[in-house]
Amino acid sequence: MSATVADVITALERAYPPEYAEDWDAIGLVCGDPTSAVDRVLLCVDPTEDTVSEALERGVGLIVAHHPLLLRGVHGVPADQPKGRLIHRMLLGGVALYCAHTNADTAVPGVSDALAEAIGLPVTAALRPHRSATAETPLLGLGRVGELAEPEPFARFVRRVADALPTTSWGVRASGDPDRPIRRVAVSGGAGDGFLSTAAALGVDAYVTSDLRHHPAGEHAAMATVPGGAAPALVDVAHWAGEWPWCAQAARVIRAATQSTVEVHVSQRRTDPWNLHEPGDRSRP
Repeated sequence: MSATVADVITALERAYPPEYAEDWDAIGLVCGDPTSAVDRVLLCVDPTEDTVSEALERGVGLIVAHHPLLLRGVHGVPADQPKGRLIHRMLLGGVALYCAHTNADTAVPGVSDALAEAIGLPVTAALRPHRSATAETPLLGLGRVGELAEPEPFARFVRRVADALPTTSWGVRASGDPDRPIRRVAVSGGAGDGFLSTAAALGVDAYVTSDLRHHPAGEHAAMATVPGGAAPALVDVAHWAGEWPWCAQAARVIRAATQSTVEVHVSQRRTDPWNLHEPGDRSRP
């Protein structure tokens, strides 16, 4: 018997319970019929023109995306607007869309577990534990903390991160002493500058996340310049790249639940919005 959209959603919500989502989030089925049969699924970070085109080209019946398409309130989905156009393309092509966002960030394993696994970091704790976390579920929450098997110089650690994640124009930026020994590390898939003080309080050697802003990062680094002060070295990866490893994790969830009767594809299309990078003339100050 063919799996349905609802069957796949049930498997995903068992792995990434909706109650773990933040109050402001917009998760769940965005469009499509839950009773429709599905034999192909596409996993991606962003529901965009590129990933919807890929779904249509592959004959996919369901897109599972990390980022919500309709996170902020809308009053309509006309086809002459970007989001409305995507909705119309999916509905006309028989493609459903399901989004798992902060519930996938919080769950175990979740988005930050996938990021930690990609860079070879065994995890030991959540960066910000969920309100329902217990001694039996210490990893439940946002972000992860872990330890490398052996300490390594910060410059080598930055290269480790860059080598582990898909290439983007943004690349990997870092702030810290290249020779600083790195062993205890915090990671947070997605925008993570809200956890800078949390990472510092935990005394980690480095913090890997995305979308770090100038002033918070500068103020964080300045903590190390005062007597008795300390701050983790910072590694800033492209938002899309830091969350893309989750797609393979969610794909495994679907394959296991459907006993591989559903063909699952992880999109290789880069949906990072930045497509050019020019470092400038390095000979000038």
